[in-house]
Amino acid sequence: MGFLRRQVVTAALTANAIRPVPGFRAGIPAFFAGWLTGELAPQVLAATAADVAVHLRHPSRLTGRERAGLALAGASAVGLAHLIRQARASQQVAEDALVEGLGYDYREQLDALPTPAELATPWRDLVYPFRVRKDGVRVARNVAYDPEHGKRGLLDVYFPAGEPVHDAPVLLQVHGGGWTIGDKDQQGIPLMHHLAAKGWVCVAINYRLSPRDPFPAHIVDVKRAIAWIKENIADYGGDPDYLAITGGSAGGHLCALAALTPNDPAWQPGFEDADTSVRVAVPHYGVYDFAGATGLKSARQMRDGFLGPRILKKRYADDPDAFEAASPILRITADAPDFFVLHGERDTLVSVDQARQFVAELRRSSKRSVVYAELPGTQHAFDVFPSIRSAHMVRAIDRYLHWHWNSWRRARV
Repeated sequence: MGFLRRQVVTAALTANAIRPVPGFRAGIPAFFAGWLTGELAPQVLAATAADVAVHLRHPSRLTGRERAGLALAGASAVGLAHLIRQARASQQVAEDALVEGLGYDYREQLDALPTPAELATPWRDLVYPFRVRKDGVRVARNVAYDPEHGKRGLLDVYFPAGEPVHDAPVLLQVHGGGWTIGDKDQQGIPLMHHLAAKGWVCVAINYRLSPRDPFPAHIVDVKRAIAWIKENIADYGGDPDYLAITGGSAGGHLCALAALTPNDPAWQPGFEDADTSVRVAVPHYGVYDFAGATGLKSARQMRDGFLGPRILKKRYADDPDAFEAASPILRITADAPDFFVLHGERDTLVSVDQARQFVAELRRSSKRSVVYAELPGTQHAFDVFPSIRSAHMVRAIDRYLHWHWNSWRRARV
């Protein structure tokens, strides 16, 4: 591919990352085109600069096509710098959200105040953006929580290496993938390694997938995993009385739904008496409206074009109750647990309006705290691998969960 063509592609990707192509049908290609460009903007900018440097070695020999390529490279550089600024700004956006939702004194509940180094942009980590493992963490892989379903009934447990921990807080990670694909070792890895290195016990699960297993198989498996954690996590040093849950996209939906439907016997076949409650939920870019109850056009399109035929294997007109039962926004009560909701402003797969309405309903109905961070210029799946934005979000979630855990411990005492 020639220099001009490379710069045309880079400019197009950058423009889409800044302002993705709108529309239901364009959502998936707009996501894939903008997601990596947005999260890897520093690397793309460095590659663009290197490409330009090569072509500026002999400026007198530049052709008209190469000069056009240089102009496009300059425009791309401006756009990529804008994306980097937005990613860095997410740190302050998350901190402002924590202060708004918890109060200015929330940091008093932390073990220690974050240092300037912990709040700084992690430039060094960007050299190897797909390296997500950390030293000091052990993983027990492929533990069966539901042997009946083979690979889909397995989980991994992340816990600190070295001295055994006792009564450590526990985090359950539910992967996304549109309820049809995905695996326990593909998402949430930076967050789990970060927390496990600080003394937490983290669990990542597989669950059954559609269309082979229609909904509600997915939420049944999440609840079965919660029941397994309550019964077995002490063997890994975790406290079964303190369980947080998180997940992104379809995992965000299942995270929120599990948090809002504790001990629901309809979704606990054969283990109706098990405790499936959680203390706090941190859903990322989740789907909160299966039924189109928000009135959003995008929610109705998702319901009729994807959720019905692929996930529930039924039509909304034939069984609206099934879609409503699966909608977290319709399951909110005064007893909902604490929530920290994160969503990208430029998400083309799940409209940010779903998160806004979900948070508004939580704040109307729930008696507990609600924190909402809407990240500017951010696409879906922003937390899958280490980037400027994902590093800041991992640290913000760390502060939030430690605030919650310490507050819970003090209240219990």
